[in-house]
Amino acid sequence: MKALLPLACLLAGFAPLGSQAVIDASRPEEWRALAPENTLYMEVGGNTVVFELAPELAPRTVGNIRTLVRERYFDGLSINRVQDNYVVQWGDPDAENPAAQRRQGIPATLSPEFGVPAAGIAFTPIPGPDGFGEPGFVNGFAATRKNGAVWATHCYAALGVGRAEAADSGNGAELYVVIGHAPRHLDRNVTITGRVISGSEHLSSLKRGTGALGFYETAAERVPITRIRLGSDVPEGERLSVEIMRTDSASFRAFVDARAHRTRDGWFDSDSGFIDICNVRVPQRMPSRP
Repeated sequence: MKALLPLACLLAGFAPLGSQAVIDASRPEEWRALAPENTLYMEVGGNTVVFELAPELAPRTVGNIRTLVRERYFDGLSINRVQDNYVVQWGDPDAENPAAQRRQGIPATLSPEFGVPAAGIAFTPIPGPDGFGEPGFVNGFAATRKNGAVWATHCYAALGVGRAEAADSGNGAELYVVIGHAPRHLDRNVTITGRVISGSEHLSSLKRGTGALGFYETAAERVPITRIRLGSDVPEGERLSVEIMRTDSASFRAFVDARAHRTRDGWFDSDSGFIDICNVRVPQRMPSRP
Protein backbone atom coordinates (compact mmCIF):
# COMPACT_ATOMS: atom_id res chain seq x y z
CA MET A 1 0.00 0.00 0.00
CA LYS A 2 1.32 3.44 -0.89
CA ALA A 3 2.09 5.55 2.20
CA LEU A 4 -0.03 8.62 2.69
CA LEU A 5 1.79 11.94 2.40
CA PRO A 6 1.93 14.13 5.53
CA LEU A 7 -0.86 16.68 5.57
CA ALA A 8 1.57 19.59 5.60
CA CYS A 9 3.18 18.33 2.43
CA LEU A 10 -0.16 17.87 0.70
CA LEU A 11 -1.12 21.42 1.65
CA ALA A 12 2.17 22.71 0.31
CA GLY A 13 1.70 20.82 -2.93
CA PHE A 14 4.78 18.62 -2.91
CA ALA A 15 5.91 15.19 -1.76
CA PRO A 16 7.85 14.79 1.51
CA LEU A 17 11.11 16.71 1.23
CA GLY A 18 14.16 17.32 3.35
CA SER A 19 14.56 20.51 5.38
CA GLN A 20 16.54 22.53 2.83
CA ALA A 21 14.40 21.33 -0.05
CA VAL A 22 11.30 22.62 1.76
CA ILE A 23 12.95 26.02 2.21
CA ASP A 24 14.02 26.10 -1.45
CA ALA A 25 10.47 25.23 -2.61
CA SER A 26 8.76 27.84 -0.43
CA ARG A 27 6.89 30.78 -1.92
CA PRO A 28 7.84 34.45 -1.40
CA GLU A 29 4.61 35.20 0.48
CA GLU A 30 5.55 32.56 3.05
CA TRP A 31 8.33 34.80 4.39
CA ARG A 32 8.16 38.04 6.38
CA ALA A 33 10.52 40.82 7.34
CA LEU A 34 11.21 41.98 10.88
CA ALA A 35 8.88 44.76 12.02
CA PRO A 36 11.15 47.64 13.16
CA GLU A 37 8.87 48.49 16.11
CA ASN A 38 9.22 44.89 17.35
CA THR A 39 13.00 44.69 16.98
CA LEU A 40 15.73 45.52 19.51
CA TYR A 41 19.40 46.12 18.74
CA MET A 42 21.71 45.63 21.73
CA GLU A 43 25.33 46.74 21.44
CA VAL A 44 27.38 44.88 24.03
CA GLY A 45 31.03 43.91 24.23
CA GLY A 46 31.70 45.33 20.78
CA ASN A 47 29.02 43.14 19.19
CA THR A 48 25.36 43.51 18.22
CA VAL A 49 22.58 41.20 19.32
CA VAL A 50 19.20 41.53 17.59
CA PHE A 51 15.93 40.55 19.27
CA GLU A 52 12.38 40.24 18.02
CA LEU A 53 9.68 41.17 20.54
CA ALA A 54 6.43 39.21 20.94
CA PRO A 55 3.64 41.72 21.65
CA GLU A 56 0.96 39.08 20.96
CA LEU A 57 2.17 37.03 23.93
CA ALA A 58 3.22 39.79 26.37
CA PRO A 59 1.66 43.10 25.25
CA ARG A 60 2.02 45.10 28.49
CA THR A 61 5.58 43.97 29.18
CA VAL A 62 6.66 44.63 25.60
CA GLY A 63 5.17 48.11 25.96
CA ASN A 64 7.26 48.69 29.09
CA ILE A 65 10.42 47.50 27.36
CA ARG A 66 9.82 49.85 24.43
CA THR A 67 9.45 52.75 26.89
CA LEU A 68 12.64 51.82 28.74
CA VAL A 69 14.59 51.52 25.49
CA ARG A 70 13.32 54.85 24.17
CA GLU A 71 14.35 56.50 27.45
CA ARG A 72 17.78 54.84 27.15
CA TYR A 73 17.34 53.07 30.47
CA PHE A 74 19.63 50.19 29.51
CA ASP A 75 22.40 52.33 28.02
CA GLY A 76 25.45 52.07 30.28
CA LEU A 77 24.07 49.21 32.38
CA SER A 78 25.64 45.76 32.26
CA ILE A 79 25.37 42.03 31.96
CA ASN A 80 25.55 40.86 35.54
CA ARG A 81 24.94 37.11 35.39
CA VAL A 82 26.08 34.31 33.11
CA GLN A 83 25.08 30.89 34.39
CA ASP A 84 26.35 27.93 32.41
CA ASN A 85 23.67 26.00 30.50
CA TYR A 86 21.02 28.43 31.75
CA VAL A 87 20.82 32.20 31.22
CA VAL A 88 22.61 35.50 30.56
CA GLN A 89 20.97 38.31 32.56
CA TRP A 90 21.35 42.08 32.44
CA GLY A 91 20.01 45.25 34.03
CA ASP A 92 20.97 47.67 36.80
CA PRO A 93 23.27 45.91 39.30
CA ASP A 94 22.11 48.39 41.93
CA ALA A 95 18.41 48.04 41.12
CA GLU A 96 17.56 46.92 44.66
CA ASN A 97 18.89 50.21 46.01
CA PRO A 98 15.99 52.70 45.67
CA ALA A 99 18.45 55.59 45.40
CA ALA A 100 19.99 54.01 42.33
CA GLN A 101 16.79 53.15 40.48
CA ARG A 102 16.42 54.93 37.15
CA ARG A 103 13.06 53.64 36.00
CA GLN A 104 11.03 56.29 34.26
CA GLY A 105 7.63 56.18 32.69
CA ILE A 106 6.74 52.61 33.66
CA PRO A 107 5.22 51.05 36.79
CA ALA A 108 7.56 49.46 39.31
CA THR A 109 5.32 46.39 39.32
CA LEU A 110 3.32 44.76 36.54
CA SER A 111 0.76 41.99 36.47
CA PRO A 112 2.67 38.99 35.07
CA GLU A 113 1.99 37.79 31.55
CA PHE A 114 2.69 34.13 32.19
CA GLY A 115 0.01 33.29 29.64
CA VAL A 116 -2.62 35.07 27.56
CA PRO A 117 -6.11 33.94 26.50
CA ALA A 118 -5.84 31.61 23.52
CA ALA A 119 -8.95 33.07 21.92
CA GLY A 120 -7.92 35.40 19.11
CA ILE A 121 -4.30 34.18 19.03
CA ALA A 122 -3.23 32.68 15.69
CA PHE A 123 -1.65 29.45 16.95
CA THR A 124 -0.02 26.94 14.59
CA PRO A 125 0.21 23.56 16.36
CA ILE A 126 2.90 21.05 15.57
CA PRO A 127 2.35 17.30 15.90
CA GLY A 128 3.96 15.10 18.50
CA PRO A 129 3.88 14.46 22.26
CA ASP A 130 4.59 17.23 24.75
CA GLY A 131 4.18 16.98 28.49
CA PHE A 132 3.48 20.69 28.98
CA GLY A 133 0.49 21.09 26.64
CA GLU A 134 -0.07 21.46 22.92
CA PRO A 135 3.14 22.70 21.26
CA GLY A 136 3.09 25.19 18.41
CA PHE A 137 4.07 28.62 17.17
CA VAL A 138 2.66 32.13 17.34
CA ASN A 139 4.09 34.40 14.63
CA GLY A 140 7.50 32.76 14.83
CA PHE A 141 7.64 32.23 18.59
CA ALA A 142 7.64 28.77 20.16
CA ALA A 143 4.53 28.54 22.33
CA THR A 144 2.34 26.12 24.25
CA ARG A 145 -1.45 26.02 24.47
CA LYS A 146 -3.53 24.45 27.23
CA ASN A 147 -6.80 25.04 29.07
CA GLY A 148 -7.70 28.13 27.06
CA ALA A 149 -4.33 29.87 27.50
CA VAL A 150 -1.20 30.19 25.39
CA TRP A 151 2.28 31.16 26.51
CA ALA A 152 5.76 31.56 25.04
CA THR A 153 8.10 28.63 25.67
CA HIS A 154 11.55 28.75 27.25
CA CYS A 155 13.55 27.50 24.29
CA TYR A 156 17.17 28.41 23.53
CA ALA A 157 17.53 32.16 22.83
CA ALA A 158 14.18 33.08 24.44
CA LEU A 159 14.13 36.61 25.90
CA GLY A 160 12.65 36.66 29.40
CA VAL A 161 11.95 39.15 32.18
CA GLY A 162 13.79 38.81 35.47
CA ARG A 163 11.71 39.07 38.62
CA ALA A 164 12.01 38.79 42.39
CA GLU A 165 9.85 36.64 44.69
CA ALA A 166 6.60 38.44 43.90
CA ALA A 167 5.02 37.46 40.59
CA ASP A 168 4.33 41.11 39.69
CA SER A 169 7.92 42.27 40.28
CA GLY A 170 9.07 41.79 36.67
CA ASN A 171 8.40 44.93 34.66
CA GLY A 172 11.02 44.61 31.91
CA ALA A 173 13.82 46.55 33.60
CA GLU A 174 15.82 43.33 34.00
CA LEU A 175 16.05 40.85 31.13
CA TYR A 176 17.68 37.53 30.38
CA VAL A 177 18.29 35.17 27.46
CA VAL A 178 18.28 31.38 27.63
CA ILE A 179 21.73 30.04 26.63
CA GLY A 180 21.35 26.38 27.54
CA HIS A 181 19.07 23.39 27.43
CA ALA A 182 15.46 24.59 27.36
CA PRO A 183 14.44 25.30 31.00
CA ARG A 184 10.75 24.71 30.42
CA HIS A 185 10.09 24.46 34.13
CA LEU A 186 10.18 28.27 34.01
CA ASP A 187 7.20 28.39 31.65
CA ARG A 188 4.20 30.15 33.20
CA ASN A 189 6.46 31.41 35.99
CA VAL A 190 8.32 34.09 34.05
CA THR A 191 7.17 36.37 31.25
CA ILE A 192 8.78 35.69 27.88
CA THR A 193 8.83 38.77 25.66
CA GLY A 194 10.74 37.70 22.56
CA ARG A 195 13.75 35.84 21.20
CA VAL A 196 17.21 36.42 19.75
CA ILE A 197 17.20 36.66 15.96
CA SER A 198 20.91 37.26 15.45
CA GLY A 199 24.00 37.27 17.68
CA SER A 200 23.11 34.70 20.34
CA GLU A 201 26.71 33.48 20.16
CA HIS A 202 27.86 36.82 21.59
CA LEU A 203 25.88 36.05 24.75
CA SER A 204 26.39 32.30 25.07
CA SER A 205 30.19 32.67 24.79
CA LEU A 206 30.55 35.16 27.67
CA LYS A 207 32.67 34.26 30.68
CA ARG A 208 30.63 32.40 33.27
CA GLY A 209 30.08 34.10 36.60
CA THR A 210 31.65 32.43 39.61
CA GLY A 211 29.13 33.69 42.16
CA ALA A 212 25.90 32.03 43.17
CA LEU A 213 23.61 31.41 40.16
CA GLY A 214 26.36 32.65 37.85
CA PHE A 215 26.39 36.27 39.06
CA TYR A 216 29.61 38.20 38.56
CA GLU A 217 31.22 38.83 41.92
CA THR A 218 32.94 42.13 41.08
CA ALA A 219 32.01 45.17 39.06
CA ALA A 220 35.10 44.63 36.88
CA GLU A 221 33.68 41.32 35.62
CA ARG A 222 30.43 42.82 34.37
CA VAL A 223 30.04 43.29 30.65
CA PRO A 224 28.96 46.87 29.84
CA ILE A 225 25.99 47.51 27.54
CA THR A 226 26.72 50.38 25.19
CA ARG A 227 23.09 50.89 24.21
CA ILE A 228 19.83 49.23 23.19
CA ARG A 229 17.72 50.74 20.41
CA LEU A 230 14.38 49.97 18.84
CA GLY A 231 14.60 49.00 15.20
CA SER A 232 12.36 51.93 14.33
CA ASP A 233 15.07 54.23 15.73
CA VAL A 234 17.87 52.55 13.78
CA PRO A 235 18.64 53.97 10.32
CA GLU A 236 17.22 51.69 7.66
CA GLY A 237 20.64 50.98 6.21
CA GLU A 238 21.88 49.68 9.58
CA ARG A 239 18.98 47.31 10.24
CA LEU A 240 19.38 43.55 10.02
CA SER A 241 18.32 42.39 6.57
CA VAL A 242 16.59 39.07 7.14
CA GLU A 243 13.41 37.24 6.24
CA ILE A 244 11.71 34.78 8.60
CA MET A 245 9.53 31.94 7.41
CA ARG A 246 5.92 32.52 8.41
CA THR A 247 4.97 29.88 10.96
CA ASP A 248 1.36 29.96 9.78
CA SER A 249 2.42 28.85 6.28
CA ALA A 250 2.13 25.47 4.57
CA SER A 251 5.89 25.46 3.98
CA PHE A 252 6.55 25.81 7.69
CA ARG A 253 4.31 22.84 8.43
CA ALA A 254 6.23 20.88 5.80
CA PHE A 255 9.50 22.05 7.35
CA VAL A 256 8.43 20.78 10.79
CA ASP A 257 7.51 17.45 9.20
CA ALA A 258 10.93 17.29 7.53
CA ARG A 259 12.67 17.97 10.84
CA ALA A 260 10.70 15.14 12.39
CA HIS A 261 11.87 12.81 9.61
CA ARG A 262 15.57 13.64 9.33
CA THR A 263 16.39 10.58 7.25
CA ARG A 264 15.26 12.65 4.27
CA ASP A 265 18.30 14.87 4.81
CA GLY A 266 20.71 12.05 3.94
CA TRP A 267 23.02 11.76 6.97
CA PHE A 268 20.53 10.32 9.47
CA ASP A 269 20.04 6.58 9.79
CA SER A 270 16.84 6.78 11.84
CA ASP A 271 14.38 9.36 13.11
CA SER A 272 11.81 9.62 15.86
CA GLY A 273 8.86 10.66 13.69
CA PHE A 274 8.31 13.81 15.74
CA ILE A 275 10.33 16.81 16.91
CA ASP A 276 10.43 18.64 20.22
CA ILE A 277 9.18 22.24 20.04
CA CYS A 278 12.56 23.61 21.12
CA ASN A 279 14.38 21.73 18.36
CA VAL A 280 12.41 23.55 15.64
CA ARG A 281 14.53 26.46 14.49
CA VAL A 282 12.35 28.77 12.42
CA PRO A 283 14.10 29.25 9.05
CA GLN A 284 15.70 32.60 8.28
CA ARG A 285 17.27 33.84 5.06
CA MET A 286 18.60 36.93 3.38
CA PRO A 287 15.88 38.72 1.38
CA SER A 288 15.67 37.68 -2.23
CA ARG A 289 16.58 40.37 -4.75
CA PRO A 290 14.25 41.23 -7.65
